[in-house]
Amino acid sequence: MLKNKIVIVTGGCSGIGWGISQAATAVGATVIACQRSLNGQDRIDTLVSKGFEAEFIQCDISKPDQIARFIEDVIAKHGRIDALVNNAGVTIEGDFFDFPLEKLETLWVTNQRSTFLLSQAAAHHMRKAGKGNILNISSNHSHASVPGYEMYAATKGAISAMARAMSWSLGPHGIRVNTLSPGLTMTEAVQDVADNNPTLAKAFRELHATKEVSTVEDIANIAVFLISDLAKAITGQEIIADQGVAAQLCPTDQLK
Repeated sequence: MLKNKIVIVTGGCSGIGWGISQAATAVGATVIACQRSLNGQDRIDTLVSKGFEAEFIQCDISKPDQIARFIEDVIAKHGRIDALVNNAGVTIEGDFFDFPLEKLETLWVTNQRSTFLLSQAAAHHMRKAGKGNILNISSNHSHASVPGYEMYAATKGAISAMARAMSWSLGPHGIRVNTLSPGLTMTEAVQDVADNNPTLAKAFRELHATKEVSTVEDIANIAVFLISDLAKAITGQEIIADQGVAAQLCPTDQLK
């Protein structure tokens, strides 16, 4: 499915990014995972020990110079980038009336600006090859959010809008651009919360039309499909993978 493809996954050693790294290597890709800290190195080493093709490069995506060096390092070693998965990001919430400027800047720099800069740098090389894939991991907050998440939702909405425009800028060069917007996903952190609070875990499930919360594997499988040739007719689209949360007008118990 991704045999011999060079796939970059930012934030590829934790959460959804780790799931994507595992799923992509399982179908033949060489994954280059980047993370701000060195904590992810062990996970990539584990993949390699199992015979999968994976590499770790430390990169702080909030730093433009590190982004440029990261992309150039990948090109220097592999000569091409077949797919870029812009997964890394931060979630910050706070009271609308007192939301500090520094947190706003952190959200914009990490979530939106880094996505643009990584895509721009990778697309230069994809254009030379005449093909490529860019997948942005956004959030269902880009469509429906809650109080305190105004700026987080704004950056995720911007990522989705940017991908639509990029699909037309890059489409003539053989580059597809899509967005995958998960909802609540059972990452390790969410699983820990659910395990320690069965009542909250039940509430999590009740939010969803399917009464299930997506697993990391659920989201990773969709990501792998979107960057594969099986999805070659799909570009400029946003796939919302949230078990129906964004499809509901209001909680049904409020209608009773």
